[in-house]
Amino acid sequence: MSDLLPTDSIVPEHVAVIMDGNGRWARERGKARHSGHRAGVKSVRATVEHAALRGIQHLTLFAFSSENWSRPAAEVGALMALFVEALRREVAELHRNNVRLEFVGNRASLGAALIRKIEASEARTADNDGLHLIIAIAYGGRWDIAGAARKLAKRAVDGDIHVDDIDEQMLGKDMQFAGVPDPDLLIRTGGEQRISNFLLWNLAYAELWFCDTLWPDFDETEFDRALDFFARRQRRFGQTGDQQEVAEC
Repeated sequence: MSDLLPTDSIVPEHVAVIMDGNGRWARERGKARHSGHRAGVKSVRATVEHAALRGIQHLTLFAFSSENWSRPAAEVGALMALFVEALRREVAELHRNNVRLEFVGNRASLGAALIRKIEASEARTADNDGLHLIIAIAYGGRWDIAGAARKLAKRAVDGDIHVDDIDEQMLGKDMQFAGVPDPDLLIRTGGEQRISNFLLWNLAYAELWFCDTLWPDFDETEFDRALDFFARRQRRFGQTGDQQEVAEC
């Protein structure tokens, strides 16, 4: 049986996005890479607005990976400055639109100015109950899993838990996305078809949508294509298609 179902009003609860293609977008136009990152901000804004419009509850954007530190220092510096600038410009509007902003990743690796902006933006929007916007910055899936493992190992050494008690649920509670539903849909722009160390634990049953559109050109129409793809999927979670049909009746 095909995994595809007729389109209906099914909307993913949590969408994660790998925003790829800023550098190539800039290169095609003969511009410096940082101009592509700056152009991508408008796509972030459009994606956030459309996610809220479509009733998505959680939106996670992969802004900067733990591996991105190896990029040229000038590009990394420009990105960090852009993050600070974007927070200064955008948080008030997000707050007016009832968006709750949260950041995940290794904050210890970030500069003091950016950390202050992150903490202030989280505090300002903490009581909002609209779209939950999660920005992954200095984040890596392996880093996340290793960090949770270290916490559980310490608890076991301290005698707070027994090693035999450690299970998937316990590990998940010590990870960055504890308390947030796993992504239902992953979108990656830019033509690559891999997850690049993003949410390795959390994407176990996500539907994957890859498109060739470079991130600065990603718009509401492309977003809707991904959502339409998701609505047609039959999500089995290890069961057979027949079992799912019975459950849906």
